Amino acid sequence: MDNLADLDEYLEHLCTALGHADRRVSLKDYCRGLMLPIARKSVEPLAAYTDPMHVRAKHQSLHHFVAKSTWSDSALLESVRKWVQPALVAQTGHYWIIDDTGFPKKGKHSVGVARQYCGQLGKQDNCQVAVSLSLATESGSVPIAYQLYLPKDWASDTERRLKAGVPEDLVFATKPEIALNQLRTAVESGVPPGVVLADAGYGDETAFRDGITEMGLFYAVGIRPGTTVWPPGVSPLPPIPQRGRGRPSSLLRRGPGHEPMSVKALAMGLPPSAFQQVRWREGSNSTLSSRFASVRVRPAHRDYWRSEQRDEEWLLIEWPEGDTEPLKYFLSTAPADATLEQIVFVTKMRWRIERDYQELKQEFGLGHYEGRGWQGFHHHATLCIAAYGFLIAHRLNHRGAKKNSAQSEVLALPDGYIPRGSRADTAPRT
Repeated sequence: MDNLADLDEYLEHLCTALGHADRRVSLKDYCRGLMLPIARKSVEPLAAYTDPMHVRAKHQSLHHFVAKSTWSDSALLESVRKWVQPALVAQTGHYWIIDDTGFPKKGKHSVGVARQYCGQLGKQDNCQVAVSLSLATESGSVPIAYQLYLPKDWASDTERRLKAGVPEDLVFATKPEIALNQLRTAVESGVPPGVVLADAGYGDETAFRDGITEMGLFYAVGIRPGTTVWPPGVSPLPPIPQRGRGRPSSLLRRGPGHEPMSVKALAMGLPPSAFQQVRWREGSNSTLSSRFASVRVRPAHRDYWRSEQRDEEWLLIEWPEGDTEPLKYFLSTAPADATLEQIVFVTKMRWRIERDYQELKQEFGLGHYEGRGWQGFHHHATLCIAAYGFLIAHRLNHRGAKKNSAQSEVLALPDGYIPRGSRADTAPRT
């Protein structure tokens, strides 16, 4: 591997977050194993490739480290962030990207497994889903928080929780609620403030958007076509004037012919001149561009229970040339003087999380953990992010280096080695 001294220094830096010196060797071996170009990166193959002459003993120590040892995931992720952050040169500011990812999983005993939407499969299926927060700039990104979503039937099942080691104080939380907690922790930890980016699964939740604003952060989030807003120049009606005795009403009103409209209806009513072709970055084969329009609106969700109208925001509409209707909608609290090009550029920065997950799954075995417990699931993911963090920092500090120049070489396996669980008549690997 190039820059072995850099890797050693990085792993020593991470070891300070473990709490006990006897965990240092396991962390280093696990992270080095995750960087190897091998097909499967669960505990047993990692043990075989990192210490091929003592596979059984190494397997036991790595399994204990990832499944049983009580080191802090948040502390280790904080160490990863502090190492990578200086390399994330912020030419256009920082971005905090919220997203979730699914892992197909059979059975019902692995923690958090349920029939739910799995992005990897593009459909409802048996899977685990984790919510993450990534710190990003125009130059790169790295996850800084990661938590498994626990469906309601899991959160209320005492027996399964106990077997999987789910923390006693953990209660059911929706994905937007998990994301808000991750954002609050980032604010409290002094992470450089960034514009929060998320898809419609999060952005369509008014409480999620309000929570971001309460933290003093800006956002640019996706919303669904049915989300209602007050169009430009239209606001809720004032409270009913007091008549006679009794407490005066303080709630905003709607009335016949004075109702909010869906963002799709608003977009369909805009003239063609409202849309402009905007380019936002260079893709692998061509410049990425589309048609956009931006309009100042007021979100209308249940404002008839409010005494004050909501602030104006930007509604961004993407309507590609030739399509019969708009493709995507976004709400953004960008400043009122922001240009269309600026709003599009910031909103489209969410693409970075897709590359993160692609590499974490394909190169670092994010979905390869075979245990069933809460702690092992999170420890494995944290170590995958730790290995990925070194790769990101290496790329940013050595621009122009080959993509896999930070990848380790695979050690030879001993003669007669057969992975656990293989059939007795399986031919040994060499």
